[in-house]
Amino acid sequence: MANKFKVIFQPAGRRGEVEEGKTILEAAQMLGVDLEALCGNKKVCGKCKVRIEEGYFEKDNLESGMKHITPLAPTEDELKHIKPEDGPGIRLACACEIHGDLKIFVPERSRAGKQVVRKAAKELSIALDPAVKKYTLKFTPPTLHDMTTGDYERVIKALEEQYGLKGLQFDYMTLKRLQPALREGGWMATFTVWMDKEIIKVEPGSVDVCYGLAVDIGTTTCVGYLCDLSTGKVINTESMMNPQVPYGEDVMSRITYAMTNPEGLETMQKAIIAGLNEIIEKVVAEIQNEKCPKPGCTIDDLTIVFNTAMHHIFLGFDPEYIGKSPFIPAVQQSLNIKARDLGIKINPAAYIHVLPIEAGFVGADNVGVLIAQEQYYQDDMVLVIDVGTNGELLLGNKNRVCSTSCATGPAFEGAQIKFGMRAAPGAIEKVKIDPETKEPQYKVIGKADWHTHIDGKINAKGICGSGIIDVIAEMYKAGIIDKTGKFVMNLGTNRVRQDIDGKPEYVLAWAEETSINTDITVTQADVRALQLAKGALYTGAKLMMKKMGVTNLDRVELAGAFGSHIDREASLALGMFPDVPIEKVVVVGNAAGDGARMALLNKNKRTEAEERARWVEFVEIATDPSFEKEFMQAMHIPHMKDKFPNLKKNLEEQGAPIASSIKG
Repeated sequence: MANKFKVIFQPAGRRGEVEEGKTILEAAQMLGVDLEALCGNKKVCGKCKVRIEEGYFEKDNLESGMKHITPLAPTEDELKHIKPEDGPGIRLACACEIHGDLKIFVPERSRAGKQVVRKAAKELSIALDPAVKKYTLKFTPPTLHDMTTGDYERVIKALEEQYGLKGLQFDYMTLKRLQPALREGGWMATFTVWMDKEIIKVEPGSVDVCYGLAVDIGTTTCVGYLCDLSTGKVINTESMMNPQVPYGEDVMSRITYAMTNPEGLETMQKAIIAGLNEIIEKVVAEIQNEKCPKPGCTIDDLTIVFNTAMHHIFLGFDPEYIGKSPFIPAVQQSLNIKARDLGIKINPAAYIHVLPIEAGFVGADNVGVLIAQEQYYQDDMVLVIDVGTNGELLLGNKNRVCSTSCATGPAFEGAQIKFGMRAAPGAIEKVKIDPETKEPQYKVIGKADWHTHIDGKINAKGICGSGIIDVIAEMYKAGIIDKTGKFVMNLGTNRVRQDIDGKPEYVLAWAEETSINTDITVTQADVRALQLAKGALYTGAKLMMKKMGVTNLDRVELAGAFGSHIDREASLALGMFPDVPIEKVVVVGNAAGDGARMALLNKNKRTEAEERARWVEFVEIATDPSFEKEFMQAMHIPHMKDKFPNLKKNLEEQGAPIASSIKG
């Protein structure tokens, strides 16, 4: 028998054992990884570029590197396509054979399946008052009699007299463009002013349109919203998987990577900045013009939100100190940083506005949620849950709002699930299971109808986050798993079986229905991963209610990566949050991104964010004496109210990694 090696593809998180001698492209196809291969393995299209990760990855117990592939160095065919700007470790998947364990990153450009934007923009009702505005001036050409007045002084005086802008300063790089711009425009020019303080762009002639970008960087996904600052409308939206995923699927893994690798922080910072620049390049493609041919130069303002770990890594702050008690961030207040200082490819003189952090692991993304949902103006007692790899919760009303954070893990995003994948064509996103026959129906992204096995080949590739929630909730309702999450065997159906290692699994799609030619299954480990994630959310909410003396909720608002795709009934069935009537569960989409857009469109929202970030009370749940007991009970499906002393023992016997997750 041929040797087999462990291969992990990121950011999809797909992994498996692959026979020695198979190409990386063959391994990708076998594991259901979306990888471009337009030329049919002829090594001529150059679309299947991947990055071979180097080093030992403790969490995966895997050592990866170029020494585990042949040929060791790129061939002539590969060198025709691999460019210096691609970065280190890039190879063509069709040209490399596997001869050892590998961790492989598939860049956004090499992925065949276009990600569905789960963080789509919704309409906002907000007064337009952006931080960046444009002012057009028409000057009388100077003569020899005007030699005592420079162009700088002429502009500053005109802006004060015509628009009431006092005390303006020029950005130095912008000032260098002033004289040619004035003359090129026939002594008419448009000046872009930031916060009524600084001139950050000068353009010849009259220019009306002004663009800004709001960015939400999540642990697993990133999204950018290009906005017309003169109308408030979203012009374009682009998203991608966070390119830091290869260095850790959750925030603690990335903090550990930064601490244990001398260049770890720099590597991850460069990865996320390169990713953001790729989003910028795509999002502005439709509005590029001859006057501004460089990608992103039409963007004059950028607001950004992320959790505390992503905040520190993006800004190059050592995340070590937020990774250990007492979890103190480098800076809590909002920041304004020149785009050129971070290498962000928009107007170099523009500012990146970083929203403030609340505390510890409650970051700027939660502040974005806060200013978007505005609990502090409401009478109702509202629980807002930002569902993602790092779950963040807000509980309260106009009198008091508390916040906390819990490490839910990447299961909600489809990662750490055997057949989990991002929300792309081919992903199963909705599931129903007949409680009598145990036969499933499912919907696949890119297909309009519900399907069953009798429909034949449907080209399913895997299961995305919303599909994971659906299928496990349906498995519970159909009696395939019990309240502890354990599989119920001998149900008289071949859908419930044991895998090659003797562990139970449920067959959601037979191999002949898929495009990966293997059965898509839900395993006991998948159920446990979701139990840990939903248990963390429920425990956080329960302990916050206890701290505030709240017994009943008026409303639950679901925000985050699932947006409008999360199924309310499934989330209630699983017990992701305290019980409320289903009509009181409201899906609000990407509230963190909404908050970033609000701060982009109205500068007063930036002040509001700063003030409310200090007003909100942070609750540390992991140190609560009742945390472990509550977490154990929250692992139950949906959850339990009575004491169950054997639950921890039962779960650990079934393979749930409670000890490592309990204080997440």
